[in-house]
Amino acid sequence: MSWGRGFLTNGRRGECLAKSFHSFHSVLCFISNAFSPNSFSTPLTSFSFVFSLSPVVCSFRGSVSHGLTLELGETVHILEKCEGKSFSGSIVKLNGIFPAGYIHLKKAVVTNRGQYETVVPLEDPIITEVTSTLQEWSVLWKQLYVKHKVDLFYKLRHVMNELIDLRRQLLSGHLTQDQVREVKRHITVRLDWGNEHLGLDLVPRKEFEMVDADQISVSDLYKMDSGRQRHGDSCRMPVPHHLFVNLKSFTYNTIGEDTDIFFSLYDLREGKQISEKFMVKLNKNGGPKNPEKVDRLCALFTDLSNKDMKRDLYIVSQVIRTGRMLLNDSKKGPPHVQYRRPYGCAVLAMSDVLQTISELKEEKDFVLKVYTCNNENEWYQIHENIIRKSSTKYTAPSTNYGLIISLQLLRGDMEQVRKENPIIFNRGVAITRKLGFPDVIMPGDIRNDLYLTLERGDFERGGKSVQKNIEVTMYVLYADGEILKECISLGSGEHNISEYRSFVLYHNNSPRWSEVIKLPIPIDRFRGSHLRFEFRHCSTKDKGEKKLFGFAFTPLMREDGTTLSDESHELYVYKCDENTTFSNHALYLGLPCCKDDFNGCPNIPSSLIFQRSTKETLWISTQLSSTKLTQNVDLLALLKWKAHPDRVMDILGRLRHVCGEEIVKFLQDILDTLFSILDDNTDKYGPLVFQSLVFIINLLRDSKFYHFRPVMDTYIQKHFAGALAYKELIRCLKWYMDRSAEVVRQDHIQEAMRALEYLFKFIIQSRILYSRATCGMEEDQFRASIQELFQSIRFVLSLDSRSSETLIFTQAALLNSFPAIFDELLQMFTVQEVAEFVRGTLGSMPSTVHIGQSMDVVKLQSIARTVDSRLFSFPESRRILLPVVLHHIHLHLRQQKELLICSGILSSIFSIIKSSSLESSVQEEVEMMVESLLDVLLQTLLAIMSKSQTCPLSDWQGEYVSCLLSLLRQMSDIHFQHLLDNFQSKEELKEFLLKIFCVFRNLMKLSIFPRDWNVMRLLTSNIIVSTTQYLSPALHKSFTDADFDFKVWNSYFSLAVLFINQPSLQLETLTPAKRKKVFDKYGDMRVMMAYELFSMWQNLGENKIHFIPGMIGPFLGVTLVPQIEVRNIMIPIFHDMMDWEQRKNGNFKQVEAELIDKLDSLVSEGKGDENYRELFSLTQLFGPYPSLLEKIEQETWRETGVSFVTSVTRLMERLLDYRDCMKGDETENKKIGCTVNLLNFYKSEINKEEMYIRYIHKLCEMHLQAENYTEAAFTLLLYWELLHWEERPLREFLHYPAQSEWHRKEGLCRKVIHYFNKGKCWEYGIPLCRELAFQYESLYDYQSLSWIRKMEAAYYDNIMEQQRLEPEFFRVGFYGRKFPFFLRVSCCDIYTLCLFVIIVKIKLRDYLQIYAVTPVSENMDVLQMDRVPDRIKSFYRVNNVRRFRYDRPFHKGPKDKDNEFKSLWIERTTLILTHPLPGISRWFEVDKRELVEVSPLENAIYVVENKNQELRTLISQYQHKQLHGNINLLSMCLNGVIDAAVNGGIARYQEAFFDKEYISSHPEDTEKITQLKDLMQEQVHVLGVGLVVHEKLVHPEMRPLHKKLIDQFQMMRSSLCHQHPLNHQKHPSNCLQLHSNTLTTTTNTPAAAQQPPKKHPSNDQEHPSNFLATNLNMLVT
Repeated sequence: MSWGRGFLTNGRRGECLAKSFHSFHSVLCFISNAFSPNSFSTPLTSFSFVFSLSPVVCSFRGSVSHGLTLELGETVHILEKCEGKSFSGSIVKLNGIFPAGYIHLKKAVVTNRGQYETVVPLEDPIITEVTSTLQEWSVLWKQLYVKHKVDLFYKLRHVMNELIDLRRQLLSGHLTQDQVREVKRHITVRLDWGNEHLGLDLVPRKEFEMVDADQISVSDLYKMDSGRQRHGDSCRMPVPHHLFVNLKSFTYNTIGEDTDIFFSLYDLREGKQISEKFMVKLNKNGGPKNPEKVDRLCALFTDLSNKDMKRDLYIVSQVIRTGRMLLNDSKKGPPHVQYRRPYGCAVLAMSDVLQTISELKEEKDFVLKVYTCNNENEWYQIHENIIRKSSTKYTAPSTNYGLIISLQLLRGDMEQVRKENPIIFNRGVAITRKLGFPDVIMPGDIRNDLYLTLERGDFERGGKSVQKNIEVTMYVLYADGEILKECISLGSGEHNISEYRSFVLYHNNSPRWSEVIKLPIPIDRFRGSHLRFEFRHCSTKDKGEKKLFGFAFTPLMREDGTTLSDESHELYVYKCDENTTFSNHALYLGLPCCKDDFNGCPNIPSSLIFQRSTKETLWISTQLSSTKLTQNVDLLALLKWKAHPDRVMDILGRLRHVCGEEIVKFLQDILDTLFSILDDNTDKYGPLVFQSLVFIINLLRDSKFYHFRPVMDTYIQKHFAGALAYKELIRCLKWYMDRSAEVVRQDHIQEAMRALEYLFKFIIQSRILYSRATCGMEEDQFRASIQELFQSIRFVLSLDSRSSETLIFTQAALLNSFPAIFDELLQMFTVQEVAEFVRGTLGSMPSTVHIGQSMDVVKLQSIARTVDSRLFSFPESRRILLPVVLHHIHLHLRQQKELLICSGILSSIFSIIKSSSLESSVQEEVEMMVESLLDVLLQTLLAIMSKSQTCPLSDWQGEYVSCLLSLLRQMSDIHFQHLLDNFQSKEELKEFLLKIFCVFRNLMKLSIFPRDWNVMRLLTSNIIVSTTQYLSPALHKSFTDADFDFKVWNSYFSLAVLFINQPSLQLETLTPAKRKKVFDKYGDMRVMMAYELFSMWQNLGENKIHFIPGMIGPFLGVTLVPQIEVRNIMIPIFHDMMDWEQRKNGNFKQVEAELIDKLDSLVSEGKGDENYRELFSLTQLFGPYPSLLEKIEQETWRETGVSFVTSVTRLMERLLDYRDCMKGDETENKKIGCTVNLLNFYKSEINKEEMYIRYIHKLCEMHLQAENYTEAAFTLLLYWELLHWEERPLREFLHYPAQSEWHRKEGLCRKVIHYFNKGKCWEYGIPLCRELAFQYESLYDYQSLSWIRKMEAAYYDNIMEQQRLEPEFFRVGFYGRKFPFFLRVSCCDIYTLCLFVIIVKIKLRDYLQIYAVTPVSENMDVLQMDRVPDRIKSFYRVNNVRRFRYDRPFHKGPKDKDNEFKSLWIERTTLILTHPLPGISRWFEVDKRELVEVSPLENAIYVVENKNQELRTLISQYQHKQLHGNINLLSMCLNGVIDAAVNGGIARYQEAFFDKEYISSHPEDTEKITQLKDLMQEQVHVLGVGLVVHEKLVHPEMRPLHKKLIDQFQMMRSSLCHQHPLNHQKHPSNCLQLHSNTLTTTTNTPAAAQQPPKKHPSNDQEHPSNFLATNLNMLVT
């Protein structure tokens, strides 16, 4: 196996697609297919480039020694070739070898060889872009699936598949140039779509390829990003459309006769046919009559304009059969006589198919149903009936079959279409033209077609019983009576014919045909020719005769030489018979053919051979499409002016009355005629010819005829021959201009000014022709005449037009036309000469901006067109023109006038200068622009930005930004030096610096560029940092020491801070590939600016004190940027601040306070990272700068400094924990814990009251969101405690208004009381009610006092009446380093929760330990009181608790198998918290722990006592329940105690501790044994009461259970009585009172288990046991 060594250049980017989802097979295989050997046209064995870039086509595990692991799609950089066929290379920083067959070699070039060399593949850039983009998308594509964005996931997959296919097409190398362009267009559309929907950067493009920002101006880049490209030539010829129609078959084959099928385009809105007809002849079998036309029945409907495509167009197909009169009646006429008869019609709406055929690049099939007409009288409008769905007038076919056609839409001129679609034209396609002319008639296009429509006729019945079957025969005859051969066309696709026969409508004396016939008559035969129409009745009898009964005729030209007008003509019908011959055509040509003709010759003898049938008429209409024949008398007179030389003056004057359509149709002939008249007599006809020429030129300015301008250009270049015309044209033009100051009405002068462009074209072309003919004679005279003409132009522009509105229009017309003459002048003059002409002309315009707004606009538009002209692109002319252009721009910018136009001019200038700078030096031009524009540009931008604080900049406002950036980018160090040297004073320099720094800051603060314009943002940042580096020395030199200026320095530092914090510069947020691309192009601009900032800070010297504490926050924000070098550069600045404040004030309290405040706000905003924790305390940092701690330790004030750094470090730890909890998906408890930790730190360690109060409110909000109302109240109480009942005014703070301290404390008190109420902790709210009541009472505010007393009373009611759940408590221990800092410090915490889910393991090596704990009440005095209700005791039992305990049982000594209670000891741990619960958090840290061991006897006392308490509480809850309610809890509790006592339970305690042996061996436990006995007796009493309550409430179905409980209770009681006689002494601990079925339990729980019970005198009658015994006996009975 052959091996190679190399490295991978783009990491694992290709792996993304290679490991994609299985369902996306095509994308999964993308890399393999993209880089397969078949994808490249160049053989692998023949290459002359260095193969340095090689895609991996197969994964390699690298299992051999020094093997390099390869993944599919990675790119390997080849280092060397080993053993003939092996390669060596590396992957990023890993080198190794690999088999050569696992990669595909690609041609590439290597630039900057060495450590930082760049390898660029030699392939189409768009292919490279597709490859890299697909790799980037693949990662995001899979994330879409994970994020459940399914719709976009599938759309993106589809687009990625399309891109892969399009990329493959490009790589194939088999596409034509036009196809390549189209494929690239499709690629870029899909790339931009994907980038937009994935939130990626916008890619600026030019000609489908990414642009290099270094090769174009910032202005051009801005236009590309904003999508506003420079408009192309507005007179560009419109692109025509062509519709290709191919008849594939006619499946409706039930006719059995020959058929003619006609296709045409029909405009429904105008109700007329707009195209010629395409004709197809089919035989009775449905095949083409001509065998050579098999598969060639196709036509191309040409010259359809954009306007045509918007019409309501239909493809109409008419089917005419040739055969019998009636299809199904063989008797109607003999079979040998053939008639053309209407059969059917089909239509297809273009609107239904246009979009489909526009998108496809191939033919698309459609089926057209053929409908038959119910009444032949309606045949002429059957297509309209079908379109309008008048179904009663036609019959639908019985099947869906009909005409099958295919359509394709082509675009471009015919020559282009022929080149791009040779296959179509090789099939003999029939060119089918429009009825009329296309949009543009080019010189040389000769056409002479007369379209005749046979409309209708009215004929007499002629004594017949039925109406006639009329057939019309038409001939075209020349003047000598000869029938013109092949001058009739029924449609394209078939040969022309000499005789036309109409179709026959059955039994119809008023037939309507509406059939269009084309008459392509040669021009030389048109004059004298005429049309003859013969009318025959077609008999259906056996002989089938066609009898002639009349005729009509019409000449094609009138006596005056004009053709038949485009209108409907009513022709006379003359009688004749079958024997009539027309050999002598003069016999009828002398007759009138129509009414107009009759009026012209009224004296016609009545004895003629042909008599007119007064009741019969034929209607025809004609439309002439001819470039040589006209229907206009005036135009004909002009074209034939030599026939009437005496009328030339009148003829020229009447040219204005000729319609524009006729003029543009005969444009070349008219121009030739005008110049021939001029040559004939210049002095006599010169002014009139000039006026006529101006009229024609201005006619072409009309939007209707604007696209004929290229026709005029072609004429001037190729057909114009007036070599002497320039002299008269110059003379006339100058005469017009010189009279502009005298004439009141200047319409004719203004028209001449508007025609200036083409007048100069004629002048220059005429001079060129003259110069060729005379070898350059009279050159000096020509130049002198042009000089004089420009003097006249300057004269016109210099006139004061403020008092003359007509003069303003003249000047405006001149200025609008003026830039168009530059290219013509360049043909005869040098660039410098033309530039001098233009400079003098522009300089003659008024310099003020007060000549009128409209004139200002025109003037600037003229300048704009000058800048856009070819003349301005020459460096030598630009140096001449630039000063005068900049002068006018400067004036308007200074006055803030016409900013929109000025922005476009400046944008064009910078674009041109940037292009020129790539080829030659533009130093001089940039210098001019700096001097004239820089200051006024800054002023303009400041004005714009001040107005744009609330709304984004518009496109033209953004152009000013791009113009400023373009100028700064073009400036070199020489320009900056000249700029700074030209300031006359430091005040000027200061003003300039403040302006430019302010503009730069606004560029970063305002949304000038959208988020996805990353290329533009990066370029802007690069220009800003470069400019700042040029300006920094001037700032340092001019404004330090004695000349120190705080405002300028502060502006500079603010700019630097904003720059470093820009989101677009945070490389860490970018993908690795994008980060590398940015870093290679610009480096890390944050580091560059940070070094600049540090250097300038060091230059401040003792003036540093001015920026303390103002710049602490901004500089601290810079250190939060996640860039190590930036942090290392900035940290020493804080030492300087501390040092200078220490020198000035003896401490650095300001630095400390500001640093803490800003650190809190910045970190809370989400800034900073894990490495930031130790930033201030690190002893070793990267770079030349020592750490802050190192520098402080060298100072005399190191003790306070080190303490401060320690505090800041601890604060950062807490802040970062807080931020991470807030950003992440952490639980509410964790967020609350972070906040509490931070709040306590501000209070206890650094005493920042304001920050402490802020976090009090943040914590309160968190509690409220979690519905922890009690904790929210305790939190807000912290702020309440800081306030006093005083009238001291307080400022507005957080959401509090400016108010007195008393009112703020009152408001807080009310809010805290409200929260305690919602948390059902009324006991905590009552003291606050009393406090508030005292304040109201002292102020005699009885209304508020009444309100608060009522609330207090309501709280007492709530305590007694409302049910409250007791919380449960858990001890939680945190073990591991993944937990927040404040949790890692403490080993355990106590949580108060109603429900807690135990988590065994959180993360790797991070554990939680959780177990339940029991609260130890601090309110023993309340719990020991006899008459306190249990509802109250239950509150104090679990609230305001700091001590909690949990027990761990263990056996000490030998374990008794029969009774384990004898040796069962308890290890009791008591945990003491830092704060009581409830508090400001639902959990607190354990502060202290106590450990004691509890003996078995003490444990027994504890267990029995707790169970008694539980029973009492439960009985108390159930004693007021309704009958037969749910008492399951009481049943289970009673059963558990009684059943346990019977089966062991307290009996085990009796065995263990009441044994004589135990009592004798443990004399010290005598009191405890007595206490246990008393508790057992108490339990019996409580159980008895419980059974009474149970008896009252138990459901009848549960009676057996109750009886069982009674039986077991007797056994339990007997056991206790047997073992230990009942003590009938009464004592408070077990007193049970039962009155009227109401149970009241009063208990005293001992403070400790060791306390002995108190002794009381005996009273048997009052003891509850007597009552219980009596009741039990009754129950048993």
